Amino acid sequence: MSNKFTGIGVSPGVVVGPVRRIVQVTSNEPIPATPREVFDALEKVTADLENAAHHIELDIAKEVLGAQAMMASDPALIEAIGARLSQDIKYSDVRSELADSFGGFKAALTALGGYFAERTADLDEIMNRLLAKLSGTEQAALVLTAPSIIVAEDLTPSDTAQLNLQFALALVVAKGGPTSHTAIVARGLGIPAIVGCAGVMEISEGTQLLVDGRDGTAYTDYSEVDFESRKQREAALRARAAAVVGPGRLKDGTHVTLLANAGDAAGAIAAASVGTEGIGLFRTELLFLESKTEPTVAEQVAMYRSVFEPMKGLRVVVRTLDAGSDKPVPYIHAPHEENPALGVRGWRLTRTNNDVINRQLQAIAEAAQGIDIDLWVMAPMINTPAEAQDFATRARALGIKKVGVMIETPAAALHADKVLAEVNFGSFGTNDLTQYVMASDRLDSRLSDMTTTWHPAVLRTIQIACNSAKSLNKSTGVCGESAANPYLAAVLLGLGVNSLSMAPSAVSEVRGFLSTVDLATCVEAALKAVSASSAEEAESWAKGILEK
Repeated sequence: MSNKFTGIGVSPGVVVGPVRRIVQVTSNEPIPATPREVFDALEKVTADLENAAHHIELDIAKEVLGAQAMMASDPALIEAIGARLSQDIKYSDVRSELADSFGGFKAALTALGGYFAERTADLDEIMNRLLAKLSGTEQAALVLTAPSIIVAEDLTPSDTAQLNLQFALALVVAKGGPTSHTAIVARGLGIPAIVGCAGVMEISEGTQLLVDGRDGTAYTDYSEVDFESRKQREAALRARAAAVVGPGRLKDGTHVTLLANAGDAAGAIAAASVGTEGIGLFRTELLFLESKTEPTVAEQVAMYRSVFEPMKGLRVVVRTLDAGSDKPVPYIHAPHEENPALGVRGWRLTRTNNDVINRQLQAIAEAAQGIDIDLWVMAPMINTPAEAQDFATRARALGIKKVGVMIETPAAALHADKVLAEVNFGSFGTNDLTQYVMASDRLDSRLSDMTTTWHPAVLRTIQIACNSAKSLNKSTGVCGESAANPYLAAVLLGLGVNSLSMAPSAVSEVRGFLSTVDLATCVEAALKAVSASSAEEAESWAKGILEK
């Protein structure tokens, strides 16, 4: 076994601790059950997921757990299971029937990749939970009683929900990419993490492991000198981050608007606590994902106000419902789409559920009344000038003055001179934009070189859109995970982005790093990165310039 394990560093930090492995144990023993027992067990699985979503504090995990609960209770899934089970018999083993029931959904999603790999994993998890519930072999949650490094093939949001994260020193997983749920969860927690770390499951339980989440390496054989050197480097970077407070500024005094992502009131409080200028991405899906029916306007108003209140005097950028693809809402969506990521999602819901979006816009406008916030509202999955105009007309009719669009498809970016002409601003969703530009599954570690915003093709796409925005005197921001990378944040500013929004835990380090570089250096690094031939080359060249 190698002493060094290399993956993708997705959350910085250096720690040493004992390994605690999460290993999925499966059994092939027959599972006898009646259809009624199957459906009762599925209801319990749904309840478990809803309970986990209710208790976990991290927005992204709450969001996905809520989506899994909705999937488990989806009438289409229940109907598919019922179609495979005869109601008047007790099966000696229901495995094959359940595998067939879930198989149709899985086959379609697996073939599509991207977001759909996440949906496949969710379906696998729901089915595994169902089988474990029926067989009485549910595994107890891994109980952490001392500081430990979690090692696993991958971590689902529900895995994370069961962990006592107070004792999680770091996360190291064999699968996943820079924008996988494990990566996002780790950044939200502010602990070191490595994804796509091949061979890590060979490490024995209890082995002392050094994890460097900044450079993506882990070592079972290391020297104290190396450990101390890495810790000192991290301490220096954190000290710099702590020393720089107030609004974001480059070394030459250029102002940089730093914002935070949030999904609920707790997220808004966290955003305010780290000295941001507001929320750059308020995800409004949580309320919809946690409900079995569409939230009323009054319920939406109450939830939105709980986020607006802590942000008085600050900017709040609200994203309208981004349901579809990896966040299906059964009471809004048709049971089946051949290609959900390219189908009815985001603003395209107006084609099939127009009133849902209208009611949400009404609720957003009402919620902002009487609260001193700088309200910006944007729509996801806008592709054309006509869609941008439609959204802007509806929002402005309700008194919403600052309207914008997510730039997360190649079409929106390449046609930004027309799309942004209809609105006040644009915001890059770099997770989606990267997947769409590169046509690559962000969870497949074999494609990690193509699932990063560092890829020159992605950077060029952003550059094109920024140039269009500048010619129109329109502002652009980034609210994807790439804004949390200090070097990439500098490159994005060099490409012409005006604001950066990220997890609250990433703000201090990004602010500290940006204070060491001037705009001319950011532009130089950006132009060099765009001219590269690969993501690795772009990152290396940019870092070389930014670290001078």
